[in-house]
Amino acid sequence: MATDISKMNETVTWKDLTEGCQIYGSGTSKQFNTGEWRVDCPEFIAEKCKQCLLCVPVCPDSAIPVVDGKRTDFDFEHCKGCGICAVNCPFGAIVMKGEGN
Repeated sequence: MATDISKMNETVTWKDLTEGCQIYGSGTSKQFNTGEWRVDCPEFIAEKCKQCLLCVPVCPDSAIPVVDGKRTDFDFEHCKGCGICAVNCPFGAIVMKGEGN
């Protein structure tokens, strides 16, 4: 159980949980659509983007895909809308908007 996050669900009893509820497996964030938590949403303005990729390593959710050496639009299933990418973009190619806007 400790390394298989896919077996964690509402039927698991407290006896099956790991000590301290630690998750010992790796790469588990891909199994959860954490983008559902988002309040603010980043908007990618491709015309302003210089493909410097400075936004990519600062994203804590790895929600900025890079394909063939160029960044593409956000992975909104995993982006939590923290805005770190927008702060780090020196060209104004990322702006934060309210989810309802």
